[in-house]
Amino acid sequence: MQKNYFKGWYFKCINDDHTIAFIPAFHRSNQEETASLQIITNSSAFNIYFDSLKFQDKQLSVKIGENQFSEKGININIYTKDMIIQGNLNFSHLSPIKYDIMGPFQFIPFMQCRHSVYSMRHRIDGQINVNGQLLIFKNSMGYIEGDCGRSFPNRYIWTQCHFNNGSLMLSVADIPILGGHFTGIIGVVMMNRREYRIATYLGAKIKRISKNSVTVKQGDYELNTVLIEKNAQPLYAPDHGKMSRTIHESASCTAYYKFTFKGKKLCEFTSNRASFEFEYNLKNL
Repeated sequence: MQKNYFKGWYFKCINDDHTIAFIPAFHRSNQEETASLQIITNSSAFNIYFDSLKFQDKQLSVKIGENQFSEKGININIYTKDMIIQGNLNFSHLSPIKYDIMGPFQFIPFMQCRHSVYSMRHRIDGQINVNGQLLIFKNSMGYIEGDCGRSFPNRYIWTQCHFNNGSLMLSVADIPILGGHFTGIIGVVMMNRREYRIATYLGAKIKRISKNSVTVKQGDYELNTVLIEKNAQPLYAPDHGKMSRTIHESASCTAYYKFTFKGKKLCEFTSNRASFEFEYNLKNL
């Protein structure tokens, strides 16, 4: 394992009115090892530090303090001066992708950041009390992904959204490698039980990028995403293993998506339950 290293997971949970995401993470900077749990909602974000974190990847399971996160669900019980959160959520009918989202890049050593997708869409049942507000999940939706490496990319765009009969995610990032850099694209549109993979290793390229908007093209496929209205909250992100960088995520915001094949619309929609991070400096484009 690298001297400076992080590993984190993202559990997004959506009911009819609320979005809440849990981000447990392990981080090492030089000889210092720490763990944290970030929680982001429609209107706020919290960061709680812990002494340690235990995890296994083969069958995803993360334990931080007395809190458990896995492919089966979430058990949480936290008391701090800023947050009291208790509850249990059960996951079922997970939708994993067909193969590693990194494709052949998973075999390249010392990449700055590696991404994982555990479930594009699954069912959530249960309830969580957040600072006195009861959030009930009944046949609700969830999404699970993860990252590991040294640092988040300096420039990147990430979005995820559920829609009727489907779910999508897209990440566009500036990737440093061997003294140079390239634009890396990974994404999945899962709809009607079919997976459409969009990735640099399959020929995907940026067609157009502007403030809060990106369009990627892969052969005859094209995916356009637009962040319409932000709802950004500050989160900590890794920089050489240390959670010292501040990024901003809209866990629940308004965004537009259009996915086409040879100009024919496969899906098009606007959602007020999208998640978006637009950490992309356009000055150097």
